[in-house]
Amino acid sequence: MTLIKENLLIELGTEELPPKSLKKLADSFKQNIHDELSKCGFEFDSIASYATPRRLAVVVKNCAGTQPDSHVEKRGPAVISAFDDNGNPTRAAQGWAKGNGIDVAQASRLKTDKGEWLFYVAEVKGKALEEVLQVILQTAVNRLPIPKPMRWGSSSAEFIRPVHTICVLFGNKVLPVSLFGLNSANQVSGHRFHGQRRFTLEHADHYASALTSQYVVADYAQRTDTIEAGLKAKAKELGLMPDYDRALLEEISSLVEWPVVLSAKFEADFLDVPKEALIYTMKDDQKYVPLLDADGQLSSQFLFVSNIESKDPIQVIEGNQKVIRPRLSDAKFFFETDKKTTLASKATKLASVLFQKELGTVAEKTTRLVAISQSIAKELGLDATHVTRAAALAKADLLSDMVMEFPSVQGIMGHHYALHDGEHAAVALAIEEQYLPRFAGDKLPTSTAGYILALAEKLDTLVGIFGIGKLPKGDKDPFALRRCAIGILRILVENSLPLNLRNMVESVVDIYADKLSNAQAATQVHRFLLDRFKPFYQDQDITGDVVSAVMTQQPTTAIDFDARIKAVTAFKQMDSAIDLVAANKRVANILNKNDVDIDALPSIDPALFSEDAEIALFTALESAQSDVTRLIENLSYDQVLASLSVLKIPLNNFFDEVMIMADDELVRSNRVALVSKARQLFLSVADVSVLAV
Repeated sequence: MTLIKENLLIELGTEELPPKSLKKLADSFKQNIHDELSKCGFEFDSIASYATPRRLAVVVKNCAGTQPDSHVEKRGPAVISAFDDNGNPTRAAQGWAKGNGIDVAQASRLKTDKGEWLFYVAEVKGKALEEVLQVILQTAVNRLPIPKPMRWGSSSAEFIRPVHTICVLFGNKVLPVSLFGLNSANQVSGHRFHGQRRFTLEHADHYASALTSQYVVADYAQRTDTIEAGLKAKAKELGLMPDYDRALLEEISSLVEWPVVLSAKFEADFLDVPKEALIYTMKDDQKYVPLLDADGQLSSQFLFVSNIESKDPIQVIEGNQKVIRPRLSDAKFFFETDKKTTLASKATKLASVLFQKELGTVAEKTTRLVAISQSIAKELGLDATHVTRAAALAKADLLSDMVMEFPSVQGIMGHHYALHDGEHAAVALAIEEQYLPRFAGDKLPTSTAGYILALAEKLDTLVGIFGIGKLPKGDKDPFALRRCAIGILRILVENSLPLNLRNMVESVVDIYADKLSNAQAATQVHRFLLDRFKPFYQDQDITGDVVSAVMTQQPTTAIDFDARIKAVTAFKQMDSAIDLVAANKRVANILNKNDVDIDALPSIDPALFSEDAEIALFTALESAQSDVTRLIENLSYDQVLASLSVLKIPLNNFFDEVMIMADDELVRSNRVALVSKARQLFLSVADVSVLAV
C-alpha cells in the first residue's frame, strides 16, 4: 500500500500572547511536536514554525499519514514452567499465548545462558496519524514553558492566554482533535483590523500565503527580518542610525502581525536630559527604536513599528508622539529635580535602603565597597584616591527620582550627577562602570578606578550571598552570581591583574566580619570562581579538556590560568602533541597502577643507566629543565610546552627500548623517577594527559 504523505498544519489561535515569551513558546512548540511525532515513528522531512501575537503554529513537511508497521518481541514464561510433566501447556503458558492471539504451539523458543523461554514476534500494524494526534498534540502543549497558565470563561482549560481556534489540517483534511474545550476545524483568524475575523483554509500548503493575503506575516523569522530591514532603510533615509539589539527587535516582532515602520519625533529640548534615560523609556516602555547621529548622539527623531497599514499614517505618527511626550516630560522633571541635591547628600540617606536582610543596608554595602576597593588598589600598588571617592558615592543615585523610575540607568545617572556636582571625571566614570559587564559580551570598565570598583561591587555581592548560604542551585540563580563571577574573571584576565583569587575572596570575607553565617564561604566562592572558567572559555570556543588540563594545577591568579589555557590550546595544534599526550597518559598510568609516591622517589642516578635510550632521555630532560624554570617565572607557558616538544623522540625511544618495571628494584625506581620527571615538567603547565587529541 502506498504511504500517503501530506503537509500537516497545527495552529492554536489565541488572544495576544506575551511578547517576551512568544519566541520561546514557538521554539518549544516546534521541538515538542518534532519529538512526539518522532517518538511515535511518523516520518517527515522537516518542521516549519510560525508565530504571531495571536497564534502558535507548525507545518510538518511531508508527514506520513501512518506509522510504519513494527515487530514487537514478546517473551513468555520459561519452558520449564510452561509445560507440565506430561508435556501439556500450563495455565501460565496458555494465558500468555491467548494474550498474544496465538496458540502455545505457534510460539518459538528463545535460548539464553539463563535458560529457554517461550517467544513470539508480533507484527504490529502502524496506526493512522488521526488516531494518535490527540495524544501527540496534548503532550506537546503540556510541555510548553508556561509559568502561570490562566483560565477563561466557564471552562476549566488552562493556557498562557485564551485559545479561540484550533486548526489541524493534513493536506485538505481536518483531523479530529479536541483541546481547551474546542474541536479542530479549518478556520483561521486574519489580522485583527485588516483581515477577516475567521476564514476557511482549504489546504495546509496554503497556510502562510493565505495569512499573507489576510495581512499576517506568520513566519516569525521573516517578520523579524522585514522589521530590521525596514528600520535600517528608514534610518538611512533620515541620515541616522537605529539603536536596537536583538531582544528589542524580537519583542517588536512579537507585538505585530503586519509590520509597518514609521518615523516620529519629539521636542528637541528633551535632549537636555541624559540620552540613556530617554533611550530607556523609548525602548523599554514604548518599544520604540531611538536614532543616533554619526557621533552617537541621540536624535529627536525615532522609529516605531505599527501593526496597521493606515491610509492616513500622519494620524498614527501623531498618536505615538502624543504617547511618548509625557514619558519624556517625566524624565526631564526627574533629572532637574535630582540635580537640586548632590550625590554626597543622597549617600547620607542610604541607611534607610535595605541591601539584603541578613547583609544589612546599602550604606553598609557602601562602607564595604570603600574597604574592598582600597584593599584591591593596595594589592595592585595603585593610588586609591579616586576609587575611594567613587565607592563612597557608588550607590547614591539609587535614591534619585530618575533611577527610582528607570532602574536600568543606575550608575549611568550617578555618572551624570557626579559631573554636575563637580566630582573628578575619574570618579564619575567609575560610578557608571561599577556594574560592568552587565551581561555576557558586554563592555568592560575602561578606567582603573572603574575596574577596581567593579571588582569590589561583584566580590561584595558574591561573598555576601554565599556567606548567608544562598548558593545557586541547578538553573536557579536569583542573584545572578554566575554572571557576577564571570564578570570578575573577565576583568582580571582582560586587564592582566595579578590578583590571587583565594586571597582576594578571603579579604572580602574578613571585611564582612561577623555578618556571614556560612563558615565555608571563602572556600565555596573560590571554588565557584574556578568553576566559572569552563563556561568562560567555552564562550571563546576553547574545549573542556583544555580547561580540565589546566584546572588540575589550581592556578592562583586568573591571568596565570589564562596563560596556561592559551599555551595548552596552542600545544594541541602541534604535530608532536599526539605522541606527547600518549606518553603522559602512559606515565600517569604507570604511576597510578603502581601506587607510586612521586615525592618518595629517589633522585635520578645516571650510574644506573644501561640503555642508550635512558641516557638520551635524561640528557633531554636536563636540557629542558633549565629552560622551563626560567620561562615559568615569566608565565611563558606556551614556550614551556614548545620547548618540551623536543621530548617526543626521546620518550618514544625510551618506551620502545627500555623495560621500566625491571627486576632490579634500584633500576626500576630509577627509571620510574626518570619518566616521572618528564611528567612533572609537563605538569608545571597542565596535565596534558587528559587532552583529547
